[in-house]
Amino acid sequence: MEEYVVKILDINQVTHNVKRFQFEKPLGYSFKPGQATDVSINVPALRNEKRPFTFTSLNSAEYLEFTIKIYTDHNGITNELGKLKSGSELIIRDVWGDISYKGEGVFIAGGAGITPFISIFRDLQQRNKIGGNVLIFANKTKNDIILESELKRLLGNSFINILSNEKVEGYSFGFITEEFLKVNIPKHLRNFYLCGPPTMMEAILKQLSGLGVSENLITMEKM
Repeated sequence: MEEYVVKILDINQVTHNVKRFQFEKPLGYSFKPGQATDVSINVPALRNEKRPFTFTSLNSAEYLEFTIKIYTDHNGITNELGKLKSGSELIIRDVWGDISYKGEGVFIAGGAGITPFISIFRDLQQRNKIGGNVLIFANKTKNDIILESELKRLLGNSFINILSNEKVEGYSFGFITEEFLKVNIPKHLRNFYLCGPPTMMEAILKQLSGLGVSENLITMEKM
C-alpha cells in the first residue's frame, strides 16, 4: 500500500470536541465523496498506529481535509491529533470505502458518522444536485451537531435533528425508532445511507427491515 507524508496546512475548531484538519494533497491523489483512508501521525512512536478517517473536502480542492472528533478522555490517536499544529505531518494511504452516492435517498448519521456524508453533500451542492435528499442526524446535544449551519443551508427543512440528552425547541428528542423513521422518511425515497456507532447501525438496520426496506437499497461500511 502506498504511503504519502503530508504536511498540515491549517487546523480549525468546528465544535467543542471536533477539529477540521486541512493538509497537503499529493500529486495525482483522488477519492470519491464518502471514501476514507488510513491515517497515522508521522512521528516514530505513532507512524504505525493507523486509524480510518473520511475525507470531508471536495476531490476538486487543492488540499485534503478531515473533520475529526477529538477524544481527550483517554490517551488515544485522536487525543494526539488534537495536540498537532500547522506544519505537523500525517501519513495517509490508499483510499477505500463502501459509501458512495447512488441516487436520492435518506441519510442517517450518528455523531462523527456524518463525515462521509459531508463530502457527498458538498459535491452534490457543487453540481446542483442536492435534490430531495433527506438527512436524519442523531446527537446527544445541540452543541454536538457537526457543521449544523452548513448542513441547514444545504438541505433546508430536509435536515432533521434528533437529540438524546437534551430537549431543545425545534429539535426532536430521544432515539431513532421505527415510528420516528416512518414519520420522517418520504415515501418516494428508496435509497438509504447509514453511518454511525455500530450499536446504532444495528438498531437502524432492524428498524428499516421492519419498514420493509430491502438490504440492497442500504449503503454503509461493511460491519
